[in-house]
Amino acid sequence: MGIMIRRKKLRNLMGIVKDKASIIKAITLSTSLHATSMRVSIIRATTHDPSSPPSENRISAVMGGGGQGSRTISSTCINTLMGRLQATRSAAVALKCLLVAHNIVSTGSFILKDQLSFYPSTGGQNFLNLSKFRDKSDNDTWQMSSWVRWYAAVVEQNLMVSRVMGYYLCNNLDRNNNNNKVSALSSWEVLSEVDALLDYVECTRDAPDSFKNVTNGLIHDVLELVGKDYRLVQRELSIRVKELGDRIHGLSSGELTRFLEGLNRVEDGKESLSSLFKKRRSDDEFWDLISQVKMRILEIIMVKKREKETRLMITWVGGEDHVQKKSTRLSEPPQALFRLPSGGGWSSSLGLTHVIV
Repeated sequence: MGIMIRRKKLRNLMGIVKDKASIIKAITLSTSLHATSMRVSIIRATTHDPSSPPSENRISAVMGGGGQGSRTISSTCINTLMGRLQATRSAAVALKCLLVAHNIVSTGSFILKDQLSFYPSTGGQNFLNLSKFRDKSDNDTWQMSSWVRWYAAVVEQNLMVSRVMGYYLCNNLDRNNNNNKVSALSSWEVLSEVDALLDYVECTRDAPDSFKNVTNGLIHDVLELVGKDYRLVQRELSIRVKELGDRIHGLSSGELTRFLEGLNRVEDGKESLSSLFKKRRSDDEFWDLISQVKMRILEIIMVKKREKETRLMITWVGGEDHVQKKSTRLSEPPQALFRLPSGGGWSSSLGLTHVIV
């Protein structure tokens, strides 16, 4: 136990030294005073300390400096932040970089969000793909690495949802305007938005199992911010599920199947999501809506299945090259039918020949 404590203290001391060295480097190499200030702000907001999250002042300093002025300044901010995220091997630094990026998506200026959404400008690089990230310093950092991988995927899904819907989640708080927008879309377009929102829900529910025993202040802040986004996604999903529910009788068989599969997907994550986030009254309303609409879809599918089964007979007229289908209702119980030796007709056990024309 004593050895582990000494190792952690040594690691923290080395982290402090690295942060100071990075600040000195930023001051020495920068040619612009504003760029220097921006880089120093980012380093101070994303230190190697694994236990404490960046303060609101530190995050505000990054967003305030990068969100004011020209696109060049905003680009410098995002490039510096993403460069630090890609270069670091520290789980604490990576998690803090993602937390700052998430705050930019949630409350940052439009110009900063725009730069982050389309970074890098040359394309061809998934800057939030941290699926291979591993900090092997000790057991704690190894466990924290799983949070880095999960959180990167969540932030990426947030940006992908925004691209599909045409606006950032946090920027569309007017429910009436949102309802009008959704009602103007085709059913296929609404289903596409539902799929994007469900991708976010599925990504969120896959949080590391250690969330049940979270004592780390940094991870606590991460979960709090993700929880706010989940509530927004839940609201957006509710609007679209209600809209599709109103159109349910006009949906094609393919659209009904796709809609049902989507509702099954979200229901599959109910238990995980309920454990991950603090329960609210809106949760019960959301799950009740999902259940009710799902039952309506199943009822319609059953009705369509019965209608298909009411096609009682396929009669062949004039041989196999000429086929006509017709739903036939007999005024009396059907008799046994058999094929005549020649011709295309059928004969019943009563001796009557049935030919449908």
